[in-house]
Amino acid sequence: MNQLIESFIIIGVTREGKTFRPSDWADRLCGIMSAFGADNRMMYSPYVRPGCTLKGEKTVVVDARLYDIEPLAFKFMVNFANDNNLKMEPIDNDQAGV
Repeated sequence: MNQLIESFIIIGVTREGKTFRPSDWADRLCGIMSAFGADNRMMYSPYVRPGCTLKGEKTVVVDARLYDIEPLAFKFMVNFANDNNLKMEPIDNDQAGV
């Protein structure tokens, strides 16, 4: 059984339409995947980035390439969205890329 791994976006709105709290959830979630660069500054992973919709809703963009590098991290992102009842939408890999 082959599973199709797609890039997706986690939207900070529950399936019931309520805004997810705390308001900095996207930065926190992306922060666990960040690392210090050569300049000693914290940098977000190119595979997990915060963003927002045109309506101003917080989002996290998860690149499908994360699965190739660290499948457990990819599954953690999927489980986070599911556990918190958040909306997820698939996106083209071109949209997820840096």
